[in-house]
Amino acid sequence: MTLYEKRLLKGGETRLDADIRNDPFPFYRALREQDPVYYDPGLDLYLVTRYAECVEVLADNETYSLEHGYQDRYGGEYLAEFIAILERDGGGFIRDLAIDPPAHTRLRKLTEKAFTAHRVKELEPRIHQIVIDLIDRVAGQGSADGMIDIGCPLTAHVICEQLGFDWAEVGAEKVAVWSKAVLDQIGRMQDREAMLENAAQMCELQNFIIRNVRLREHAPREDMISDIVHAELNDDANPRLSFTEQVSTIRGFLIAGNDTTAAAIGNLLLILATQPGLADRLYTDVDNDRVMNRFVEEVLRLAPPVHGLFRTAMKDVVLGGTKVPAMSQLCVMYASANDDDTKFADPRKLDIERTNLGTHITFGSGIHKCVGMALARMEIKLTAQEIIRRLDNIQLAVPVEELTYLPTLASHTLERLPLTFTRRAG
Repeated sequence: MTLYEKRLLKGGETRLDADIRNDPFPFYRALREQDPVYYDPGLDLYLVTRYAECVEVLADNETYSLEHGYQDRYGGEYLAEFIAILERDGGGFIRDLAIDPPAHTRLRKLTEKAFTAHRVKELEPRIHQIVIDLIDRVAGQGSADGMIDIGCPLTAHVICEQLGFDWAEVGAEKVAVWSKAVLDQIGRMQDREAMLENAAQMCELQNFIIRNVRLREHAPREDMISDIVHAELNDDANPRLSFTEQVSTIRGFLIAGNDTTAAAIGNLLLILATQPGLADRLYTDVDNDRVMNRFVEEVLRLAPPVHGLFRTAMKDVVLGGTKVPAMSQLCVMYASANDDDTKFADPRKLDIERTNLGTHITFGSGIHKCVGMALARMEIKLTAQEIIRRLDNIQLAVPVEELTYLPTLASHTLERLPLTFTRRAG
């Protein structure tokens, strides 16, 4: 019996406990075995941990509302003051577009136009060059922080170029500050001082986005902002996204395309640094698309950047044997579902030959599945290839037990990842 199983029997554990946050998988396993739909008192919501129930929730959009699950968490106790600041200084209070059908159906069709196969393929050469330049720059240093020096600046640069932002004007630090300000609104961990700082940053972000939207209205370019601004449906009533929908969509793409992909690259580096010989084995197949695609999928299953996202039960329901009252919040624990040994044999083992690898739910499932997943997969694969081509002897510079993660439920993002390595010869 593990430490987490012993603790769970006492009741009262919360996912945000520091020990659990930094190593949550034993906790997930204990919950799946003993209390698969677990009421977390620290978060005041239910953690859904088994694969079957996670998929059940994600497939039933009438019973389990994404819109309420997300919006009901937004802003915390300072929401009214936060809204007033955004209305005064930030071009308006513009909510994130986490919505249910039928509004979601229209929005999805419009935003998908920014992620067509043609657009993704068109972006690949430039993304590849950004990856090459960054990895090559750090290769000769002998050490780097996998998050601060690689993951975060790489993904921030890529998403800014994809959208059409001027990277020289924005930069990695600004994107990181903006991302934190947005993500803190669903974290329920900000005090008033933090809320005021986050509100100021979100005003700056929104004003920046609004300026870029106005420019694209009159002079479209070959970028995603232009795609979003000018996307049209065969619908006389609402053929385009409204102005606020455009701003919200661009803001969402900036944050999701940066924060989660950076976390995924950090997790990939951690796996390479803690599994001796793995990088060398992959080096022999680094140009083999099948091998590298499956490696990326298995990393995404094994160490997903998003551990869970929220829903609200719209009626009394029994889920996994647990009675969940109407209007209760749930967190669908993607990472726990991916770790369920009734679905994935020996789930803590990295195995690129799994026959059911494609059934992981790292990008969600159902109608709300991540719209940018093809782009994310491409970016992670290109990064994995260049890391393996250019870096050798990748090792942690600190004991793995000293690594810590940001104090959030939704994402599982390393705070730091100190690494040592050498430039690969040949």
